[in-house]
Amino acid sequence: MKRSLLLGASALIALAGAGCGRMEVYRLAGTVERTALELAAPISEVIVDIPVRLGGRVAAGEIVVRLDTEVAAAELRAGEAGLAAAQAALTATEREAARVRSLSERRVASEQDLDRATRAHDEARAAFAEREARLAQARRRLADLELRTAVAGVVDQLPFEVGERVPAGAVVAVVQTDEKPWVRVWLPAAAAAKVTAEAKAEVTVEGLSDTFHGRLGDVAREAEFTPHFALTERESANLVYRARILLDDAPADLRPGLPAQVKLMLPKRRPAAK
Repeated sequence: MKRSLLLGASALIALAGAGCGRMEVYRLAGTVERTALELAAPISEVIVDIPVRLGGRVAAGEIVVRLDTEVAAAELRAGEAGLAAAQAALTATEREAARVRSLSERRVASEQDLDRATRAHDEARAAFAEREARLAQARRRLADLELRTAVAGVVDQLPFEVGERVPAGAVVAVVQTDEKPWVRVWLPAAAAAKVTAEAKAEVTVEGLSDTFHGRLGDVAREAEFTPHFALTERESANLVYRARILLDDAPADLRPGLPAQVKLMLPKRRPAAK
């Protein structure tokens, strides 16, 4: 069954309240999702190394992709030289300001001489601070060319190969995190009005015989229309709420994108008294 059909069908419900006492069962369709971390190139540069493999595990902080550092390293060296020159100028103007201040106290130097020396020292101090900031930026740019994952997980995508130049902002790797998988569904308005904290759910995934247990996670505050690939024109006008079904006992390697069927149990609500 195509994913589009399943997502569209998530707006459909089957009420089975007759045999469930005080509970109503909403049967929804959705897809398995996982939290993914995308690593993007900070600048346009050539990939020089990919020390991980597709489908391999990575630890938090591990390098996934290395970009060419030749230009960034040259900028760093230039920044270090500029800072050294600014430091020398600052030291010289500091000494000169101290000398003129001493002469001014003995009335040998004029107030204008002291003002000039003080101004030169202030300018040198500002130039040093600017060079220091530039050097910090150069160090950061160099460090950013080693793209590291912030979380542990599995390498899911490596769109480029070693030797390719990637554009700035391009995603060079995707890591599926170790967080538990979940199922994306769309709740009909009738169900959204009855949600309770951590409402229970049973989930079956296409291709697997096991039934997984979960609970209703976050539900969007804003309603939206049934996704454009709904089954019929009439259903496309229905208001639904995007929601997540958190899976408690799903296997760690459950792949995202798999179609899933969800049986969500919600309490019946008595009609308002007239």
